[in-house]
Amino acid sequence: MLFIDRGEKMSVTIKDIARLANVSHTTVSRALNNSSLINKETKIRIKKIAEEVHYTPNYSARSLVLDKSYNIGLFFRTINRGTSSGFFQEAVRGVNEVIKGDYNLIVKGIDDYDGFSRVSRQNFDGVIVMSQSSKDNAFIYHVLNNSIPLVVLNRELKEDNLVNILSDDKKGCYRATEYLIKCGHKKIALIEGKEGFESTKERKDGFIEALLDYKITIDKELIEKGNYDLKSGYEAMMRLLEKNELPTAVFCSNDDMALGAMKAIGEKGLRIPEDISITGFDDNVHSAYLTPALTTVKKQVEVISREGAQYLLKIINRELIKKETIFINTDLVIRDSVKNVENKE
Repeated sequence: MLFIDRGEKMSVTIKDIARLANVSHTTVSRALNNSSLINKETKIRIKKIAEEVHYTPNYSARSLVLDKSYNIGLFFRTINRGTSSGFFQEAVRGVNEVIKGDYNLIVKGIDDYDGFSRVSRQNFDGVIVMSQSSKDNAFIYHVLNNSIPLVVLNRELKEDNLVNILSDDKKGCYRATEYLIKCGHKKIALIEGKEGFESTKERKDGFIEALLDYKITIDKELIEKGNYDLKSGYEAMMRLLEKNELPTAVFCSNDDMALGAMKAIGEKGLRIPEDISITGFDDNVHSAYLTPALTTVKKQVEVISREGAQYLLKIINRELIKKETIFINTDLVIRDSVKNVENKE
């Protein structure tokens, strides 16, 4: 450790590390920033010295010198409405796992901004948008027009040189609905997600396509609107329970709404899955611990976010600047909330 004469601790600088490593301070700076211009052995030696002397980067000084903010922005359409806590946590965890201590992660809702002037190259080295509807387009095009490295998750856009990483929600919903049909259900209800969200459309499309493929009548009376939250799932299920003929199964477009639906069913004195079967979408952390445990579609939000962050770092480092669309598969997780009524007399 380095000390000044008065015995007070002094901050270690890049020049101090350069002197200890017997290299230039430019070499130290490049090594600490993982520059491809520095060989692996030199990087390892310099980083070891930096760790031994407890070097802490001065991000303000580095930002001025390297014209970097060391900020990565993760933007949602909204944080307060339509973004479930589980979805939010997995998205943040996936990005944070990749950028770790190299960048600061700034998480915001697009609707937090009246204008986008603060979203600039000076404030963000890169941006990840967890896009949920076409309402995000003004923000996305602002980022593109300001030449900020960008990756869009959760929704496909056709722009050149734009990386999209998204879940195959339609296929996931198709498989869940198909599973209900193969378990003998023919009167299957749908609780939709938030109006205007791309995921709402994709999940409904998968549901409808499965019914059509298996020659199941589409009953519009059994399709209710939700909002991706517990309350809307509860209220939509209450409306379904007022129908003259009850569904034998309900597909909820996310797990939060499924939980609300389960509460409504219980309050009416009905049992799951004996009277009504329930499926969800997302596989939130609580889904396996409900009674009964929820059959659902696992959306790999953390994987999508991690992939997005990795691609963004490549774009920032000029390793990748090309159009690419990547679909991450979903998995049907079969638990206890669906009854097989195939042999029911």
